[in-house]
Amino acid sequence: MFEFLKSGKHLTSPAIFPFATDMHSHILPGIDDGAPDIDTSLELVKGIYDLGIRNTVATPHVMSDLYRNTPAAIGDALVKLQEACAAAKMDITITAAAEYMLDDYFLQLLHSPVPLLTIHKNIILTEQPFVAQAINLHRIAFEAITNGYRPIMAHPERYHFYHGDYEAYTHLKDMGFLLQVNLLSLTGYYGKPVAKAARYIIANDLADLVGTDMHHPRHLAVLKDKKNLQVFKELLSKKSWNNFDLL
Repeated sequence: MFEFLKSGKHLTSPAIFPFATDMHSHILPGIDDGAPDIDTSLELVKGIYDLGIRNTVATPHVMSDLYRNTPAAIGDALVKLQEACAAAKMDITITAAAEYMLDDYFLQLLHSPVPLLTIHKNIILTEQPFVAQAINLHRIAFEAITNGYRPIMAHPERYHFYHGDYEAYTHLKDMGFLLQVNLLSLTGYYGKPVAKAARYIIANDLADLVGTDMHHPRHLAVLKDKKNLQVFKELLSKKSWNNFDLL
């Protein structure tokens, strides 16, 4: 579990970020819709470093129709970024996992001999299509769990098909998902309905994790905005969170 940082131990500036470990980002260069090159990757890492992040887990997309990223490809991109950060003398720990789209391709990967890439221990990050709930979601969750994994559902507040029934978030928890809210959602970046849903999840103690889901410098600018930092403090400072600070 983690608490909102009460001391300046991990920080290089007066700005307070809600955690020292970011477990969801797209900072690896050139392998999904995140950072297109190493220079952008470094810009993003430097930005969150200045906000107090000292551990970050890069989670590039893995999905059948767009990004069939393999552990080898993700590992190569990770090494490239780690070496660049070392050369820039940034004292930050960067690891990598994946953000798995819950589709038939995920089931193929789940049943293959190659283990899935985990955020921490046996925990994997997953997502759904934004247009409709994943087909056979209950079955997919059951198979992931029975194969030894504990799934996180990334940014449930962004799935508009749940906005008419907030009980769906409790149902996701009942299926065995941890819920991870995007910081950007709390600011209204994705629109008012998403912000409302994100705040509901936080207020009703349904969120297990919070992450940046940072893709590009525009996201970083929103995360660094002083008004938004105050929003994060107001909404998150009274709760404890599991952000795997011990990675």
